Amino acid sequence: MANYNTSEFRSGLRIIIDNDPCIIVENEFVKPGKGQAFSRVRIRNLKTGKTVDKTFRSGESVEAADVMDTTMQYLYADGEFWHFMVPDTFEQYA
Repeated sequence: MANYNTSEFRSGLRIIIDNDPCIIVENEFVKPGKGQAFSRVRIRNLKTGKTVDKTFRSGESVEAADVMDTTMQYLYADGEFWHFMVPDTFEQYA
């Protein structure tokens, strides 16, 4: 699987943190007067929706998440599941 270096971080980038797919919401590169540069990153977990702030040292790399965005249309809820449909192919998912 591909890896991203901290120099490649940008908003919208999807990465794996603690075995969960996440998206970078904000990225700030900090170069202090003394010491090593680092990236301060706000990430949102794509499974739980929780937002967390993390710090990565310059030169670190993280695993890329293999995530595909698909446009779907909401159909109905049957009490246990929500049902969606892909408008192009009419495939339905619960």
